[in-house]
Amino acid sequence: MTNVTDTAAPGGPRATGRHGRRRLALVLVAVLAVIAVVLTGGALAYAKQFEGRALPGTTLLGQDVSGKTPEEISSLVAERGEKVTVAITAGDEQREATLEDLGVSVDAAATAQAAVERDDSFTGVLASTWSGEHEVAPVVTVDDAATTAYAKSLVPEDRTTPVDAKVTFDEDEQVWKAEPGRNGQGVDPQTLVDAVTNRAPSLEDFAVEQPIEEITPAITTEDAEEVVGSISELLEQPMAITGADGETHEVSAERRNGWISVAPDESGKTLSIAVDEDAVREWVATRAEQDAVEAEDGIEQIDEEGEVVKVVAEKKDGLKITNSDAVADELIAALTGTTPLEAAFETAKVEAEVEQVDAPKSEDEEDGEGSKDEDGEKEEEEGEESAPPANPTGEKWIDVDLSAKTVTAYVGDTPVWGPRSMVDGKPGNETVTGTYEIYLRYDRQDMTNAAYYPEDHPKYYLTPDVPWVQYFHNGYGFHGAPWRSSFGYSGSHGCINMPVSDAKWLYDWASIGTKTVVHY
Repeated sequence: MTNVTDTAAPGGPRATGRHGRRRLALVLVAVLAVIAVVLTGGALAYAKQFEGRALPGTTLLGQDVSGKTPEEISSLVAERGEKVTVAITAGDEQREATLEDLGVSVDAAATAQAAVERDDSFTGVLASTWSGEHEVAPVVTVDDAATTAYAKSLVPEDRTTPVDAKVTFDEDEQVWKAEPGRNGQGVDPQTLVDAVTNRAPSLEDFAVEQPIEEITPAITTEDAEEVVGSISELLEQPMAITGADGETHEVSAERRNGWISVAPDESGKTLSIAVDEDAVREWVATRAEQDAVEAEDGIEQIDEEGEVVKVVAEKKDGLKITNSDAVADELIAALTGTTPLEAAFETAKVEAEVEQVDAPKSEDEEDGEGSKDEDGEKEEEEGEESAPPANPTGEKWIDVDLSAKTVTAYVGDTPVWGPRSMVDGKPGNETVTGTYEIYLRYDRQDMTNAAYYPEDHPKYYLTPDVPWVQYFHNGYGFHGAPWRSSFGYSGSHGCINMPVSDAKWLYDWASIGTKTVVHY
């Protein structure tokens, strides 16, 4: 008996089964790849559809705005905002107002931008699709001041408005008084402000009841009386500034009254005391200027060797105030509080200088500058007097020597004219001494002392048409004296009498402000 073994040949049915399964797997993978490509392409196309638009699930004011552009959403919001009506009841009056009337601003563009700012990428679109609804709130702002103003406008004109108390100064009695406030009828604006703030963002119609009630003024009578009390305390405090010479400058209550004022502050709910700082600083500066002492430079006449031959004017050092601004600050601080003021001016010395000038030569000292006539009097050469030293520089000034009875004109330290003989004040009418400036001039003037003596008095005089008059101190001045035939002595009523030609020369040369030094 023969045993037969069943052996499959290579490439038989068993090998064929394995290859079939592999082919099936490859087919499945290919199918899935195709599906993935299709799905991906569809999703990308879906995402592309919402680029720059509101994503799925976006709602605004309860309305689905998915797929809408910013322009469409902005138009929707603006239209809703314009249609909102607010019904307001105030007492017996009813009004309808728009959101704009109440100070509400609806930013439609910003709202639309917020609606489309979600992630519009592929993954963002897919996430939005699966995440559900996304509510966007309108961008709304409320101007409280405008809403408050509208609330106050609801009070009928026939209702009495509150009157704030105030503080005034009685010029006749020179006292501060509180003028009482008065209650009135009005509204509490906060009722309308709160309602608008809470309800306006919905962009839907709503109603508000705004009560009209008894309103007390923002500034009461008690407030005003308290301010009057504060002013009284302020005026009772001693305030003074010690001057440079030890003299006290009192800051009187009357002066302080002129510097202070009372008015509501920026909130309108409180009275405040204000100080006119500019006026205070001006007053302190004036006091400081009065206390200051101007330095007076000295003048010395020197001879050709530089030796001092005469002191025309002694130098006098001055004083300046160095802390006027600080004193003003102290005074202002005292006026805004209730503390006393004890300030003092501080000073610094201002050094005066000494100017040395050439001593004028007398006629006898002039050597070779003229000849004498047969009577021994000096004859002036033609053009001599009109030729002063060339190009002198400096300030013009006039030297009046009461000892020598002469007048000399200087430019700086150079004598340019004179000395010329004159007549000064006689005993009992002595000419003043000191440093002055010409302040008044007339080419002709009637001179009289009628203000002091009647016409029948022995001392009365009236001299018409006095020529070339220049006043340097009160009634003292230079002028021509055509009634005199000689000069060089004391005999006037106090003025410096000069020959008419000399008075004219000095008048033409000098001017308002020319310094005049009178001395012995």
